[in-house]
Amino acid sequence: MSLAGKTIIMSGGSRGIGEAIALRAARDGANVALLAKTTEPHPSLPGTIHTAAAAIEEAGGHALPLVGDIRDDAFVLDAVARTAEAFGGIDIVVNNASAIDLSSTRDVTMKKYDLMNDINSRGSFLLAKSCIDHLAAADNAHVLTLSPPITLDPKWFSTATAYTIAKFGMSLVTLGLSEELRELGIAANSLWPRTAIDTAAVRNVVGPGLTTHSRKPSIMADAAYEILTRPSRECTGNFFIDDDVLEEAGVTDFSVYLNGGEESDLALDFWVEPKGPHDPNLSLH
Repeated sequence: MSLAGKTIIMSGGSRGIGEAIALRAARDGANVALLAKTTEPHPSLPGTIHTAAAAIEEAGGHALPLVGDIRDDAFVLDAVARTAEAFGGIDIVVNNASAIDLSSTRDVTMKKYDLMNDINSRGSFLLAKSCIDHLAAADNAHVLTLSPPITLDPKWFSTATAYTIAKFGMSLVTLGLSEELRELGIAANSLWPRTAIDTAAVRNVVGPGLTTHSRKPSIMADAAYEILTRPSRECTGNFFIDDDVLEEAGVTDFSVYLNGGEESDLALDFWVEPKGPHDPNLSLH
């Protein structure tokens, strides 16, 4: 199965993992609608909704850049309607937009707390909810949310509790929709990286020193592609980790995803346990 002719509506996607997923789908000839506010380049975060749309077209897909705020109900409803009208329906929702602040509970402002929850969990719920009727009419409908497995081990809350709550909120969207929409044949899954992924946003928050301890965004794009091309009625309610998905698909050489370092140099991402005794001990936490 491929994504040729499929229509994806994605929150964010101007850069990083979201853009990589969009470009992987575009190589099949997919239609991709991007919902983002990024009309002007950020000083430390290169890429806009327009540069991403141009890259999608160049890769062989069809792009529909929709400028607005994922927190705005009217914008999201209009964007969904415009996407369905432009491409004849919607097959896939990718909840990619996410705000991050790693401040402790003592230091995080409530404005930042609200921002993270409004974009991350509420934004994911709103976009998926707004697409249900279109997804129900699709022959292989997926909602893919970039959020971690839910684990209530207290150690994951030892730092950045506000951010953890916001990301787990996205994962609860997956948990709920997978059961609620199962009978409609709509799959709902989450995907998360095992290791740090080198994106401008991560470098901006964590620092440039993480670059050689990261994998390229293409590993998430390839894993997302594998999930989105699976039969939706047979693949729902999962919290996937990128390299597990690719191993199941037969990938054995992950060196193509290295970002200048070695496998032993990789840093584990948030909320991820080592796979075995030889996994790196370096962690973002």
